[in-house]
Amino acid sequence: MKLIASVEYFTRWGEELFLRSGDRLYPMEYGPGSIWRAGIDRLKPGQIFEYRYELHSGGLCRRTEWAQHSVTLPQKNVRKPVEVRDSWNDVPADLPFLSSPFADGVFRRSPGRQWKAAGTAVPVFSLRSESGFGIGEFNDLKLLADWAAGTGQKIIQILPVNDTTMTGTWEDSYPYNANSSFALHPQYIHLPDAGVEEDDEYRQMKAGLNALPHVDYEKVNEEKRRLLYKAYGKTGTKVCRTKSYRSFVESNEEWLLPYAAFCTLRDRFGTADFRKWKHGAAEDYSVYDEMKIRKYLKGHEKEAGYHMFVQYHLHLQLSEARDYARSKGVVFKGDLPIGVSRTSADAWVNGRLFNMDSQAGAPPDAFSADGQNWGFPTYDWDGMSKDGYAWWKARLKKMSRYFDVFRIDHILGFFRIWEIPLPEKSGLMGHFNPALPYSEAELSSMGFDVRAKGSDSKDVLFVEDPHRKGLWHPRIAAHSTSAYSALDDFMKQVFNRLYDDFFYHQHNAFWKESAMRKLSSLLSATGMLACGEDLGMIPGCVAEVMDEYSILSLEIQRMPKSMDSRFADPSRYPYYSVCTTSTHDMNPLRAWWEEDRRVADDYWHLVMHRGGEAPRSCEPWICREIVQKHLESSSMLAILPLQDWLAMDDELRSPEPSGERINIPAVPRHYWKYRLHVTLEHLLSCDRFNSGLKAMITDAGRC
Repeated sequence: MKLIASVEYFTRWGEELFLRSGDRLYPMEYGPGSIWRAGIDRLKPGQIFEYRYELHSGGLCRRTEWAQHSVTLPQKNVRKPVEVRDSWNDVPADLPFLSSPFADGVFRRSPGRQWKAAGTAVPVFSLRSESGFGIGEFNDLKLLADWAAGTGQKIIQILPVNDTTMTGTWEDSYPYNANSSFALHPQYIHLPDAGVEEDDEYRQMKAGLNALPHVDYEKVNEEKRRLLYKAYGKTGTKVCRTKSYRSFVESNEEWLLPYAAFCTLRDRFGTADFRKWKHGAAEDYSVYDEMKIRKYLKGHEKEAGYHMFVQYHLHLQLSEARDYARSKGVVFKGDLPIGVSRTSADAWVNGRLFNMDSQAGAPPDAFSADGQNWGFPTYDWDGMSKDGYAWWKARLKKMSRYFDVFRIDHILGFFRIWEIPLPEKSGLMGHFNPALPYSEAELSSMGFDVRAKGSDSKDVLFVEDPHRKGLWHPRIAAHSTSAYSALDDFMKQVFNRLYDDFFYHQHNAFWKESAMRKLSSLLSATGMLACGEDLGMIPGCVAEVMDEYSILSLEIQRMPKSMDSRFADPSRYPYYSVCTTSTHDMNPLRAWWEEDRRVADDYWHLVMHRGGEAPRSCEPWICREIVQKHLESSSMLAILPLQDWLAMDDELRSPEPSGERINIPAVPRHYWKYRLHVTLEHLLSCDRFNSGLKAMITDAGRC
């Protein structure tokens, strides 16, 4: 069966249209009236054919449609081609206002008034409540929603909440190293609502853990697991027979069953490294085999059932918190990590989607001479495109069940990633992926011998592409090698021009095309409002694509995007942006003020326009003035860390500023254990502070 698809599009000289379906690209022919046509053969009767149109010039995709088209072919074979006439699907100009918070009526726009909102950012594990168990829980989000609504805020932003249980130690506290991109973390469950009896033992344990200044990650998770398993033994059979539970398992089966098997095998073999899951030929689970795993699950129904039981209760509790917050006019903003652990259920089940022989990281910069190595495998984007990025769409669909807004962690990773071959430790021998490396013949014609080796294998000017042999990337920081020093002046100039062009110019359009192909498909898969983490040395194409798809940028005053500025000016931020005083990777306001006197003095003079020496500490009135400027910014969203809201009040702020930091990126094995020093119940009772905060938010036009 043949389909002929046509669309009207006015092209310029050198431009042409293509039709894309999955990883297949079909050329189109130009006809009278600026009508472009494509013929697709060998389709099956009854088949659902999905596709997008793309505009190309110079061999690159310059523009792609926002939403895809879908055609259901006749059930019976027909001799004549099936013809469809389409209109180009542009990105809606007001896309953020078509997202679920507005579409579902949680947020409402007033005619003639620019819509703005305020919000709070805080990890769930950092919340403290009287009903908690030594750590923040999903139920605590309802109390936080009460506080947010009472102070005129509309958004609660949290860190990733996926299960990170790998070793059972405090090292699992890192929320960006999940064992599943779909499963929720058992630490966030409220035990009594999952059937745990509130007896004397429970109350005593709860009181002890709640009294701790920080999260005791190991003790909390050990006790929660023990009590949950006990509750599962008592109520599991009854719960698993309910219609609600069966519906949950059925709708989540694709990820839930492999996750349950992953957890039981992890515990059985004592490691999350699935490469080690073998006891001879008879028991080898190191490579995922669906039929073998289904058989395994039947023989381990109780163990696997426990993990599904816990996920069911987590789903209920987070869903209930989300619905409660929405009823108060508040929505949750989630976090989409760019990386996926190489010892995760995702990598075990879908290994074909990842480059397991590579590691994601960052090239050397002023802060890290050897670059960064995050250890995550990189994505095989070409492989993912073959089924229309089904894994990503499923991941986002699951996320949208709980969140209306989401932050794309390291959005640059959708354009390109710094890929480091195994087993390299530093980022020096890495390369950008995707990229446009040089052939050996091209480099030879310029006078370079890529095969020449020095005494040190890293002392080279070029590194070979691990996926495409015979193609070569200039080595990052090659100017510091003896191989570069050995070049004569003329060849140094040749290399300098090649290096500069490769790293700073020739990839801009290529990376834009790379991102557009992915993001147009992924962002239209759900109704969530998208925000991007676009900090650091970002190529110009990133801003272009974010503008194209109305992805809100991230603006931080102490990290200006203009190289000529010491501090950014909140009044000049783009409207489609999120402004904040700090992120989880930074010191909050008070600790930042105290960490470098020169920076505090600069801010005091250049931003606050005060004379003399800056105060030694960031006093409440200083914090209030900084917060005020952010609320008055031109950004659509002003989402501040809870620590910085509380810093405005002398009685509510933490006694120790340095203890408020959540993460230190320079410490690879940082313990993520920060916890609020006050309970949410106490915060709700602070009428003077809360009414003052609401007045600030209202006066700034964000209420």
